[in-house]
Amino acid sequence: MNAGLLGRKVGMTQVYNESGEVVPVTVIQAGPCHVLQVKTVERDGYEAVQLGYQDRPRRLAPRSERGHVASLDSKRQKQRTAAGAPAVAKADCEPKRFVREIRGSVEGVEVGQEFGVGIFDGVVSVDVVGTSKGRGTAGAMKRHNFHGQRASHGVKKCHRHLGGTGCSAYPSRVLKGKRMPGRYGAAQCTVRNLKVHQIDAENNLLLVRGAIPGPNGGYVLIRQTNKLG
Repeated sequence: MNAGLLGRKVGMTQVYNESGEVVPVTVIQAGPCHVLQVKTVERDGYEAVQLGYQDRPRRLAPRSERGHVASLDSKRQKQRTAAGAPAVAKADCEPKRFVREIRGSVEGVEVGQEFGVGIFDGVVSVDVVGTSKGRGTAGAMKRHNFHGQRASHGVKKCHRHLGGTGCSAYPSRVLKGKRMPGRYGAAQCTVRNLKVHQIDAENNLLLVRGAIPGPNGGYVLIRQTNKLG
């Protein structure tokens, strides 16, 4: 499988490299993650490994989530057993709060297997996928980096407005995709090709150079980059 894990953003700090230079890094608590499901071309049409991170109390997990990780007695299960259908492999672990798939080869990966941050040993760069901070409804200057109107005499109470948006007599409408005020943030985004600075296997910490999306404590997916160079 391609090296990949789930984790949470701890925060940013600074460390020193061998030459004494200050390096800005983001600390990520990566893993341990359980393999909840292995998808194959024959059964699912593609290859992927489904990982789960951070235990969720059983009292808060619906039956569907509990049945996904452990065998539960049900009417459908009894019917499958009576019909001779093979039992579906279960991870036999607690329900997970954060579940994601990592596509790639599934050779040598089994359901119930556990991966730690040591999976990134020898990996030079990673991609980090997270949800950016939500900023609510924002104006055009904050959302799209517009410079706004002039701050001179004659501009009356519209210094931060975006200006004209419509066309003239033709086509007499606002074109789709026009950059305007609206919801900003709270969207999935990926930061690619971040250098792995340090791995702390004892505390399940991964230090990558630079910033990653989301607030402190936000869930992220870390995978080995496929970007060359």
